[in-house]
Amino acid sequence: MMEWHQIQFMEIIPAIDLLDGQCVRLHQGDYNQVTRFADDPVAQALAWQSQGARRLHLVDLDGARRGEPVNDGVVRAITTALEIPVQLGGGVRSLERAEELLACGLDRVILGTVAIEQPELVETLARRHPGRIVVGIDARDGRVATRGWLESSTVEASELARRFDGCGLAALITTDIATDGTLAGPNLAFLRTMAHATSTPVIASGGVGSLTDLLSLLALEPLGVEGVIVGRALYDGSVDLAEALQAVGPERRQDVGGSLPVA
Repeated sequence: MMEWHQIQFMEIIPAIDLLDGQCVRLHQGDYNQVTRFADDPVAQALAWQSQGARRLHLVDLDGARRGEPVNDGVVRAITTALEIPVQLGGGVRSLERAEELLACGLDRVILGTVAIEQPELVETLARRHPGRIVVGIDARDGRVATRGWLESSTVEASELARRFDGCGLAALITTDIATDGTLAGPNLAFLRTMAHATSTPVIASGGVGSLTDLLSLLALEPLGVEGVIVGRALYDGSVDLAEALQAVGPERRQDVGGSLPVA
């Protein structure tokens, strides 16, 4: 017997990690294991947009490590050049800094370290800028890591997700550090735990290395995992953005008219 339901899809968000003004990727968050992919972040951002990306994810790795702005010139150049919304995280640790970034053309600002150190600041920003504040929860062995992944805490990632449930966040970005940059596949069990902990939309990050990995995330969409950030796999060609969008993105919904029969 066929049962009809609304087809699932996943927002695929290309990532540009900025270090010294260049596009890089770290292996499991290790600043000593850097792969440089491009020296012109604006050109790379335009390339992702031309291939169908509907949102871009920026990480200021210098800012995350130092806690101060380093790549603002590049960020402004990217937001000026692109027509799609851009979100950024890395080193955003004050209300003034978050609002400065929102004023320079970013659609969303991602708060990481302050989410655990100053949770009230997150709630204040979420009230002041509804739908534009994201919390990034980066976890090592299920516990939150902070300050560019250089420090670990005793706080469970799912506990922190529950802390902000219902405060008006645009999304939670959840990264399993052990899989980040490895292309070994996302940690589905971790993502499932995070999705169960909150009603806020969850964006997965870390480990995607193939189209099969992206398809595996579709099973979590009904739980609230609505997007995925992809970095290294796009740069080295393991995942083709246009093909991935056709397979699991909104384009898939358009192709099938919005519903799918399931046996």
